[in-house]
Amino acid sequence: MRQLFALEAGDPTSQLSVAQLRVCAALLAGPQAMSAISRELGISLSAVTQIAGRLERAGLARRVPDGHDRRVRLLQLTPRGARAMQLRNERRIARVREVIAPLSAATRAEVLRALQTLEEAASAAMERGRKRRNAGPA
Repeated sequence: MRQLFALEAGDPTSQLSVAQLRVCAALLAGPQAMSAISRELGISLSAVTQIAGRLERAGLARRVPDGHDRRVRLLQLTPRGARAMQLRNERRIARVREVIAPLSAATRAEVLRALQTLEEAASAAMERGRKRRNAGPA
């Protein structure tokens, strides 16, 4: 998997940490309050604030006022950040297509079934974790 999704040299996102990439990926849906990012990614608000500062210094994100609540600042990708994430996704998709293309139709179907099974297992594990967190201490 590492070889399949490794970033190419010169990729603008290659210098970002995994946490920074996760925040940028969350921001692809649009500007978000840092508290919402914190909840979505399961990381502390202070960590999100630090990541936001690093992304701002790199020119990939910026804090903007919320149109509904002047006290809230949203984090959003800059055009440069959005383009970098778009290019990253396009390159990853192209690499997967290149790897899958020579496989037979039967093998591709088998891989797809295995990935669907893995996704279902991961979703179930995440749901169990949510239930444990919401149940509180025993």
